[in-house]
Formats: sequence, structure tokens, C-alpha cells
Amino acid sequence: MPVDAAAVHDQVVRAARAQGVGEVEAILASASQALTRFANNAIHQNVAENSSHLSVRARIEGRTARASTNRLDPDSIRGVVEQAIALTRLTEPDEESLPMAEPAEYRGVDRWAETTAGITPHERARAVAEAIRAVEFAGQTAAGIYSTDATEYTLLNSRGVHAQYRETMARFSITAMAAGSSGWAKASACDCRDMNPLELALSAARKAAESAAPRELPPGRYTVILEPAAVLDLAGQMFGDFSATAIRDGRSFLNDRIGKQIFGANITIHDDVWHPLQSGAPFDGEGVPRKRLTLVENGVVREIAYCRQAAAHAGVAPTGHGFPLPNESGETPANIVIAGGSSTVERMVASTERGILVTRFWYIREVDPYEKIFTGMTRDGTFLVEGGRVTAGVRNFRFNQGLMEMLSNVELLSPAVRASGEETFDMVAPAMRVRDFNFTEVTRF
Repeated sequence: MPVDAAAVHDQVVRAARAQGVGEVEAILASASQALTRFANNAIHQNVAENSSHLSVRARIEGRTARASTNRLDPDSIRGVVEQAIALTRLTEPDEESLPMAEPAEYRGVDRWAETTAGITPHERARAVAEAIRAVEFAGQTAAGIYSTDATEYTLLNSRGVHAQYRETMARFSITAMAAGSSGWAKASACDCRDMNPLELALSAARKAAESAAPRELPPGRYTVILEPAAVLDLAGQMFGDFSATAIRDGRSFLNDRIGKQIFGANITIHDDVWHPLQSGAPFDGEGVPRKRLTLVENGVVREIAYCRQAAAHAGVAPTGHGFPLPNESGETPANIVIAGGSSTVERMVASTERGILVTRFWYIREVDPYEKIFTGMTRDGTFLVEGGRVTAGVRNFRFNQGLMEMLSNVELLSPAVRASGEETFDMVAPAMRVRDFNFTEVTRF
């Protein structure tokens, strides 16, 4: 049964006023989530959950705190408001605390697909079974997930903010495992019809077959061709630094680098919630409308994200990238779009005399926060390219690579696509051919 967000908010406001508190915010979210999980060429789990969640924030004389509940009866609503107020009164005041946001118009975006919201377990199982058969036919073993979410989100406050968003999302991930190799593919889409599980399964099976009996190559610097998932896995590690709060705190690699060229001239990056391949709400955790940002233009850092508090401190307008308060992170760009080029992975391979083709990375850890150097490993499809063609699978490598160096050494870009990687976040990214990528050792698996 749909939740009446306005009615819940009215109860929140009345309960707060009964406690003598005038500033209050309510975030109400409801979700229908379903998951079909498979392994060893068989479905072994199907789960579904419908949930509602209310989060209440109070503000009293520069203090703020939040309390949450998953019960929406009047007594529970009154109780969570009282808890939020009690917590607020116990906190220390913040001299930079701002009154709650005022209403502002935001441009809506439609990311709701009834095909995804209404998909049945049978439909997911049928798609999974077809994918499993493709991997099984190749003599391999399949494992993965097919999930669907339908989420509705409303943010209201006592100053009149009323921001609403709803979204559906489907995700399919598959790993094909052979005797001494594996292949992987993953995709996500607001409309499940824009995702092809069979095509993903065939890609994973092909990678597992082509990387059989992998050769061991010496560590060193190689030309690499990074598929979009690998670009996301590694480049996606840096965008929390495009934050005014992180820069002010001295924990961003962009300190003293805004306005400077730190990447190659062929690298342009936007934060754009309205991009047709993106997802997410067009407002932030306080209800502030998002702005399209040019984070990097031709290798030069141009813009960063500002929440309301960081913007007030800097004397600029907020960009609509703040998290729900209270938080210590401030803000971050959430809808990354790395501009692509006109090449393709196939053309990159054909024009490479010797290099490594990488499907994805995993187990990524930061080595140097200011120089933005990371270590991690390749996984599920790493290949040797010789004379313009893929000639063999290779044993996985560990790398030690700086992002500024990597994004200064990009030679070719494919058109950008919606990419899914090791983490749950997605972004729009191209494949890249990069020279002098630093592989430091061969892994044991």
C-alpha cells in the first residue's frame, strides 16, 4: 500500500511542535527489492522485500541530529521525532550550521519503468536459466545475480521543501568459471529491457574460454586496454575528492590543483544527473537541486561540488551534491560522465603491437592519497595482445598505479557507455588505451 508522504510529514511537524521545535525534516523512502542468485549452474536463492523507512532530523539553535524508524504508525512516528529531538539537544552546537533549506525548483527526470517494477520471479528465473545454459554449453560453471529495485523517495522540511523522486533499477552480473580461467560481465539499467543477460553470459563465457591456460608474463610497464568496467573500478576511486569539504579539510588530492592541468587534454569529465545513461535523484540530501558540473575540461580541474554549508563558507552557490545531515563528508559528485571518443575496443586491440587487455580490477586499495596512487589486481579476463590481436590469456597482475599518470597517458577512447564495476555504483565511462601502466607482480590466482 503506497505511503502518503505528506500525511507522514504533517505528523512529524505536529510532533515536533508539541516538543517546542519548529525546524524539522523528514525523509521517507519505500522500496521493493528482489534478487535471484545462482551458482554451480543452478538458481539457489530467490528473495523479495518490501520496506518503508522514515528518517527525521531536528535543528535547534545550531544543533542537529537524526533518528530513523521502519514503522509508520502514529505512535512510532511520534517516537522517532522525540528521539531525534532528544539527540539534537545532546549534541554540541555547530557555529556554521545553517537553517534548513528553502524550497527551490528542480528539473525532474523520469527513471521509472513498469517493466522493471513489475518483473516476476519467473521472468528473472527464465533469463537466468537462459544465461546458465549458454555458460554450461561452453563447458563452464556460472554464478551471479539478477536483481531489481523499485524505490520512491520523498524529502520534506518545515520550511516548505517537498522533493520527490522514484526510480527502478535492474542489475545482472555473471561469472563464468572454467578449469583454470574465468570471465565476467555486468550491466545495469532502469528498464530491464535495456539489459541482455544472455549477451552478458556469452561474453563472460567467451572470456573464460579465451583466457584458458593463461601465460605468465613478467611484471613491468605495459600498454593496457581497459574496458569500461576497469575504467570505473580505478578512475571511480577519485571523485570523493571533488568536494569542497574534503579540500577544506586537507584530505583531497585536488588541494592546490584546481585550475591546473593534471590529466591529458583528451580527458573531460562531468557530473550530470540528467545524462540519459545516468540514474539518481535530481536533488541532494537537503533537497537542493543538482547542477551539472564540469569537473575536468581537457585535463584541467574546473569545478567541485558544494553542499550548502561548504558553499556558505566559500561564499558561492551550492551545487546540490550534499549528503543528508548530519555527516562528516559534506558532498560528492554522484553522476559521473567521462567523455568518450570514436575508437572501439576492437580498434584499440587492432592498433596495439603489444599490450594487455583488462576486463576489470578488484581489491583496490589507496597507497598515496595526495598523489592518488592505488594498488589492486586484474580479474576475470586478462589477455595478451600481440600484433593487433588477442593471442592468449595471461596470469592476473597486481598493479601500483597513479591516477594522474594514468589519465595523462590515455591514447584512445571509445564512446562512453553505462558501466558497472566491482562496487555497486555505476557511471558513464569509455574504454581506454593507456600507455605505461605499471604492473608490479603476478598474482597467485
